[in-house]
Amino acid sequence: MTARIIDGKQTAEEIKAELKLKIDELKKQGITPGLATVLVGDDPASRVYVNIKIKTCENLGIVSFHHHLPAATSQPDLLELVNELNLDTRVHGILVQVPLPSHINETQVLLSIDPKKDVDGFHPFNVGKMVIGEADFLPCTPAGIQQLLLRGGYQTEGKHVVIVGRSNIVGKPIANILVQKQPGANATVTICHSRTPDIGEYTRKADILIAAIGKPGFITAGMVKPGAIVIDVGTNQVGTTSEGKSILAGDVDFEEVKEKAAAITPVPGGVGPMTIAMLMANTVKAAELSVLQRS
Repeated sequence: MTARIIDGKQTAEEIKAELKLKIDELKKQGITPGLATVLVGDDPASRVYVNIKIKTCENLGIVSFHHHLPAATSQPDLLELVNELNLDTRVHGILVQVPLPSHINETQVLLSIDPKKDVDGFHPFNVGKMVIGEADFLPCTPAGIQQLLLRGGYQTEGKHVVIVGRSNIVGKPIANILVQKQPGANATVTICHSRTPDIGEYTRKADILIAAIGKPGFITAGMVKPGAIVIDVGTNQVGTTSEGKSILAGDVDFEEVKEKAAAITPVPGGVGPMTIAMLMANTVKAAELSVLQRS
């Protein structure tokens, strides 16, 4: 048995096509969704991520407000910019690219973003709404995982989902999302992490296995239940090509596990494209909510 490949690129394109229709409707009401991105410094990976977001905005018809600040920018100056963006009615979503330089308190900056414009879904206000099942904005990568499962026809209700990783960006939020009493959820969820003894004991019981631990090839075939659905969130740079491009590997040993799983996401081309698509979806939703708040 060779696993079905869960194509994140194709699913992301489907979502973006749906978003274009919503954006057209908003424009008829005089609203053009706007996303502000803030990059502090010149971290190469962050520059790549921000450029992808800007290009995706342009392709969809979302206005992009990009602010590239020097690495030496002070925390008060960054907070002043965020406050200006909070007050700017043209801006519906704000994304401050992390990591930030070490002299800036990342938590304080993220807390300063208006929750109504927190399209990353990281503000405690939005995290709280997610936990009680009343989210306006879900964190983008976990939301993308849920959409891959839903749109791929993979049932979560009554299934045992095992998540390897407990980060605030992926592990904890996807656990909260999939445990809700809602469509595309209703799962029994187990979280494993670096202090879990014999992680394989748990992963071998998973109907759906989500790997988000940040260790290339950590999940081997011996840790996977035959016929499981495997979602690989890992994006680990394991080398470079002769042209200087990054070689990426997931947290799952893809070649081994694809012969045992029923379905699996590749790296790249799996969860990654979905994260960008869900950021755009949150921005459009923020614009839609602003219309409701106006009326």
